[in-house]
Amino acid sequence: MLNRLVGFTAPVAVVLVLGVSPAAEPKSGPQVGTEVHGFHPLNCTGEHAGEKYCLICKNGQNPVAIIFGRQITPELTQLIKRIDEATGKNQKRKMGSFVVMLNDSDNLQKELKELAKKEKIQHSILTIDNPEGPEGYNIPPEAEVTVVLYTKLRVKANRAFKKGDLNDKTIEAIVADLAKILPE
Repeated sequence: MLNRLVGFTAPVAVVLVLGVSPAAEPKSGPQVGTEVHGFHPLNCTGEHAGEKYCLICKNGQNPVAIIFGRQITPELTQLIKRIDEATGKNQKRKMGSFVVMLNDSDNLQKELKELAKKEKIQHSILTIDNPEGPEGYNIPPEAEVTVVLYTKLRVKANRAFKKGDLNDKTIEAIVADLAKILPE
């Protein structure tokens, strides 16, 4: 009888433990160790504003932070500002950064220009691509924000967040990850 009871309770305990564990980040975008490839989002800010232009091509082998987002939220705005600030501070290291909004809203181009002006985003280029994301980047719909950090075209860090999971703590972790791409 005891063996039957132990045999029954062990799987229940495993289910209970797994049930309360934190949700894993969704797998999204190029993963650590893989190469990034160029794509041509519509640039809303920067020297190629109004054009579909490849920012991976422009940045070449330099360290780069790409933020893929679906909606402009206060948390995403905070992340963009932090990455923009880091990009400005690391110009001598040739760091680049850009944001790719995966959204086909009619007013998004205007909203991004206003966001850049209001929040004084000067170094991160704000762009738009289709809701599915660039071909081959595999960004699932449940990934509200995906951050890819790469250098020499090779991904060094990747973080993806479901809706509501981007917060002060996760933004700090992303900023800390910049050390993985910046030269000494």
